[in-house]
Amino acid sequence: MTDPASYRPAPGTVPTGPGVYRFRDPHGRVVYVGKAKSLRARLANYFQDPAQLHPRTRAMVTTAASVEWTVVRSEVEALILEHTWIKQYDPRFNVVFRDDKSYPYLAVTMNEEFPRMQVMRGDRKKGVRYFGPYARAWAIRETVDTLLTALPVRTCAPGVFRKAERQGRPCLLGYIDKCAAPCVGRVSPEEHRELAERVCEVLAGDAKSLVRDLTGTMQAAAERQDFETAARARDRLRALDNVMARNAIVLAAGVDTDVFSLEDDELEAAAHVFHVRDGRIAGERGWVVDKPEPLDSAGMVVRLLEEAYGNVDAADVPPEVLVPHLPDEAAALTEWLSGLRGTRVAMRVPARGKKAELATTGAGNARQVLEQHRLKRASDLTTRSAALQDLQESLGLAEAPLRIECYDISHTQGTHQVGSMVVFEDAIARKAEYRQFSIADAVDDTQAMREVLRRRFTRYLEESRLSPEERESARFAYPPQLVVVDGGLPQVNAARAVLDEVGVPQIALVGLAKRLEEVWVPGDEFPVILPRGSEALYLLQRVRDEAHRFAIKHHRAKRTKAMKVSRLDDVPGVGPGRAKALLTHFGSLARLKEASVEQIALVPGVGRGTARTVYAALRGDGGMLGA
Repeated sequence: MTDPASYRPAPGTVPTGPGVYRFRDPHGRVVYVGKAKSLRARLANYFQDPAQLHPRTRAMVTTAASVEWTVVRSEVEALILEHTWIKQYDPRFNVVFRDDKSYPYLAVTMNEEFPRMQVMRGDRKKGVRYFGPYARAWAIRETVDTLLTALPVRTCAPGVFRKAERQGRPCLLGYIDKCAAPCVGRVSPEEHRELAERVCEVLAGDAKSLVRDLTGTMQAAAERQDFETAARARDRLRALDNVMARNAIVLAAGVDTDVFSLEDDELEAAAHVFHVRDGRIAGERGWVVDKPEPLDSAGMVVRLLEEAYGNVDAADVPPEVLVPHLPDEAAALTEWLSGLRGTRVAMRVPARGKKAELATTGAGNARQVLEQHRLKRASDLTTRSAALQDLQESLGLAEAPLRIECYDISHTQGTHQVGSMVVFEDAIARKAEYRQFSIADAVDDTQAMREVLRRRFTRYLEESRLSPEERESARFAYPPQLVVVDGGLPQVNAARAVLDEVGVPQIALVGLAKRLEEVWVPGDEFPVILPRGSEALYLLQRVRDEAHRFAIKHHRAKRTKAMKVSRLDDVPGVGPGRAKALLTHFGSLARLKEASVEQIALVPGVGRGTARTVYAALRGDGGMLGA
């Protein structure tokens, strides 16, 4: 625990203008990011008598060991920089909204030559148009299936598309007229892109031009008695009506708005938004959050809007944003949103009418999400805290092991050896912190483990001497409170010797033996036996099993790659350069085996003679096959 007075800035050194500040712990890790109209006034609040501070603020300033700031020109710049740093550093004392579940989106990949319509989850990609989110994936699939009748845009995966190109015939959707089949040239790239743009228009709620075109086509075909064409246009119109009818009409036609609702209390909060486009609900989304920093409801609105619009395209920002409370930073937020959209954005609190009714419905959804989150959080937080406290007591540690690292080795009879490092913080896996190690020539698992630990903690000592700015991009700058290795007393003693040799004797170490799940401590003749079913043992097992899974995944990828290259290395006239060119061109050894001599010969650097050799070798044919 740090005394805030030890790093308090000298009087008069903090600027009075707007800016963003960062608190760092003794290892240089950012633990809190904040913004202020006046940096001097805001930072002075943190260095008053700790007894007068909010308990969570007091925990933050006593965890930190330094504070730094960056001056900006305006509140809007402070808002943007604060959001950027919160996303970059993921500080433990900042409020960070997260989806209460992974909502699926309907996406159109406009960044590809032949755009594809598909269901997507997770982070957004540049150049992809997103629609939704939707509460259920099956609702998207029903929409896609219906929409393909009217607008048969491509939906197949890249592998299926390339296979159809090679074979010269489309997949099933192409035969039943639910795909325009650009893979075989039925439509040009320009025609298919126009089709995809119409899909985006319909999903955005603007189907008027398409309805007008289809109606005209149907009437013209009927007049010239081309009833087959008229029937197809009629079916496409019906499909289009069905797609549009799926979205409930809640506001007047032409109204585009996002309606946010918030359910907030002292320790946690939940939020919900209805995305309304052309008067229809085009999607909805929910978030939940624990509150490690004290914020009132208006302050939570600021964080909510930063989360909702921090990584979106201009088309995703509506001209009106409805919120449950207007924060003090409303003017800066409005200016920021207007800059994102490119035109003026209004922010207001709905007081009456249909918009207020919709906000009330959203508040009910947020309330339900928060109740479910409370039940889960109470159980999960209690369990995690109990596991860490139990580990501390059972192993005699000076503090609870908030960061645990586990290491494992994977190989096949000594070949393709790899090591894995997984990280759990607060008993939760931090996959962004996972690391892989390639091991060249270790004799056995123990020697391989020594090499991995030596490399990891040597790097830690090197990076711990870097400046705070340099440490931000370092990969091994932060130490664990506990290291776990897979094995018994010999493996644990060997690992302890490495840590002492490197110069980190203060880091605790244990081994978890698989057979009886015994916990071995270096130098102890007998293991620590954790009760079966205890949360501490369950946590160690999860950490160990995750390290094992991650090591096997890396090992299999390395082995598969080596097998592919070695298979080609055996072919006369094919060296590492040609082998890499062949695998890069075809994507995999299986696709290379399907290729003809003519297709292999098209690879740069591979002539017709070599192509015949590769063709014969991959099919196990002893002689050279002709073209």
